[in-house]
Amino acid sequence: MTDTTQDVGAFVQEPTVVDDDAALYAGDTGVLPYEARRALALVLQRRYLSAAAHPAEWKALLAHQDVLASRCHDMFVELVVDRDYEIAYKRQVREAGLSIPVLLKDEPYKRVETLLMLFARNRFRQEQGAGERAAHVDAEELVDYALGFLAADETNLAARRREVDNAIATLVREHVLDEVAEGRYRVQPVVEILLPVERLRELATWLRSPAPADPAPPAEADETDPVDEDEEARA
Repeated sequence: MTDTTQDVGAFVQEPTVVDDDAALYAGDTGVLPYEARRALALVLQRRYLSAAAHPAEWKALLAHQDVLASRCHDMFVELVVDRDYEIAYKRQVREAGLSIPVLLKDEPYKRVETLLMLFARNRFRQEQGAGERAAHVDAEELVDYALGFLAADETNLAARRREVDNAIATLVREHVLDEVAEGRYRVQPVVEILLPVERLRELATWLRSPAPADPAPPAEADETDPVDEDEEARA
């Protein structure tokens, strides 16, 4: 009788061996390394990812940029990488003729927040032009600048001061400003992204106009964040 064991074995496929070391948790089917996954998650979670704050994730983002951009595109989100300022951020894709579920909400900056960003941006460009590696602003400078735009008949100065303080806290929370000492802040390069040169004239016109009942900058000044942003993203 002919031994067919060898012939049968030729048609039996060996089971695919899963590299358990690549899995980060039970049931994990992801293929990206840990740092690249963190980079993607941070870009989606926060207003931006910077090389200064997250050097390992920034390096991984550059190494896997095409794959991470593709992952974002699958969700109708654009990954924007600015290598000059070493910043990565996201934008909601909007395309005429396509019914796109919007994952990112439009959240315009308030009038006071925009004022503070304009001041911070000017300081950033002044220091950059002088060859300085960093630009700093003090809380009282920000307060004085913002209060300088008050209407002549404004009487509730305490309430306006609280608005400015809240605006500073918002910019710190979103890492537009980083507090380096009590009442002193380092201006982050992302302010250039939020307020590009071509938009300053439009914003200046808007800021000179009387404050509306529900103040908000022009729509193009909006940034986008996840609709269901968690507490850590706001921290």
